[in-house]
Amino acid sequence: MPCSFEQESLLFARGIFPVAGIDEAGRGPLAGPVVAAAVVLPRDFRLPGLDDSKKLPPARRESLYEALTGNPDVIWASARLDNLEIDRWNILGATHRAMSKAFLSLDPRPVHALIDGLPVPNFPCPHTALVGGDGRSLSIAAASIIAKVERDRAMLELDRMYPAYGFSKHKGYPTPDHLARLREHGPCPVHRRSFSPVAQSGLL
Repeated sequence: MPCSFEQESLLFARGIFPVAGIDEAGRGPLAGPVVAAAVVLPRDFRLPGLDDSKKLPPARRESLYEALTGNPDVIWASARLDNLEIDRWNILGATHRAMSKAFLSLDPRPVHALIDGLPVPNFPCPHTALVGGDGRSLSIAAASIIAKVERDRAMLELDRMYPAYGFSKHKGYPTPDHLARLREHGPCPVHRRSFSPVAQSGLL
């Protein structure tokens, strides 16, 4: 099923508007922040190629990011929690906090949210959870692109600060190269100590 406005239209038909799409990037990496984005698209919004960020090459994501964030009719916000906050709250708790923070930064505040994945406890507004939502809802797809691009840019900054780890290549994910560098150098200040590949004996 192609990514569409079907989920949003079902809500619009019930008089529910505005509706935010919410997604995150960075739950799986061993280092860096988790980033969430919340996006409200106009009812008649069209952007060719808008889809789940995971299906798109980096250059296409960047192009769509600029089109989304540069459009004055698109309301959006992002939020990030760093590795220390992830270690404090655990990755699921940190992700939920980032999603809520992004949503609460929207102005005007939507009355409903479409969230990729499972329901979010204590979310600040009524919401519909959609497994695989970034490939079903255009609003969530837009949020996935903004979150992914902003996290990738953050990892490029961290690569300049900690060049020994190759963050620009693997973005903190547990690739063989990243794990080899962890074994060689030990963790740096932006690694997530609560993640087992980082916390294993001999690295800390």
